[in-house]
Amino acid sequence: MDWMETVVHTTTMGADLVSDVLMGAGAVGTSIEDRFDVTSSKKSDGMWDMIDEDVLRHMSEDVLVKAYFEQGPSAQEALHLLRQKLQELSREEMGFDIGSLELEIRQVREQDWAENWKKYYKPFRAGRRLVIRPSWERYEEKEGDLVLKLDPGMAFGTGTHETTFMCLEQLETYVTPGSRVIDVGCGSGILALAAAKLGADDVLAIDLDELAVKVAAENVQKNGLTAVVRVEHGDLLERREEKADVIVANIIADVICYLCGPAKKHLLPGGTLICSGIIREREADVQRALTAAGYTVDTRLEKGEWICLAARL
Repeated sequence: MDWMETVVHTTTMGADLVSDVLMGAGAVGTSIEDRFDVTSSKKSDGMWDMIDEDVLRHMSEDVLVKAYFEQGPSAQEALHLLRQKLQELSREEMGFDIGSLELEIRQVREQDWAENWKKYYKPFRAGRRLVIRPSWERYEEKEGDLVLKLDPGMAFGTGTHETTFMCLEQLETYVTPGSRVIDVGCGSGILALAAAKLGADDVLAIDLDELAVKVAAENVQKNGLTAVVRVEHGDLLERREEKADVIVANIIADVICYLCGPAKKHLLPGGTLICSGIIREREADVQRALTAAGYTVDTRLEKGEWICLAARL
């Protein structure tokens, strides 16, 4: 099958908004290429310490949000809708620079789409022990390494974004041998896999996106963790009784504010809610919601424009 690839030029602050617009126009998947993810993270211990410098030299100065649409009768309609939505977005008062929103379009073969982005994704270290290794890359393990083999496909969660990276760091702190963990909005399954590698006995990875569930299940199998990690399609808050020592939710501020209260019934006494995907401007809202729900913020991490909080009951 042939695909239509669209590329929108934006900024770090605008990338998630643009991604939402693309998905709303009918894209089957998006990816974000941001130099800031590399340049800022190279200052952090471990992250990107194995990246090829040639990758950085060839990355655009703009943040590029790429999306893919199936070729067919509806492609032009989707393109028209996309242009309309981008124009509307450019007229909105955001309070920050959203970039030019320049739109590029090209045709790609399915094989090119599946392989092209992989050159940017290399093994990297997250925290003290975790190493994320793309399934197609080789890595020579060092003593004490906990290596996750990952193929994110079109699901969110490569580990390179600040929000996911901070969750990995928090999991190293709060997951202990024998822990029970729930990963809400699991995407590629990277956080569920990390929890299992860190010693969790039972991990539930759950997502509303059927594609994410499929990708996560494949990654669990690749890592030989089917006995520990269960991947399910659905909503944590609907008719579920699972309880955990740690719940991790790498979502967005609004969902965290809504989720933190109901999530309490799924936390064991003294349990921890790790929440990420919080843009700096929304941290106060999340802090208020956590306090109102009876949590105490135990740890706060910050990378770039993003905040990750670990809160205990």
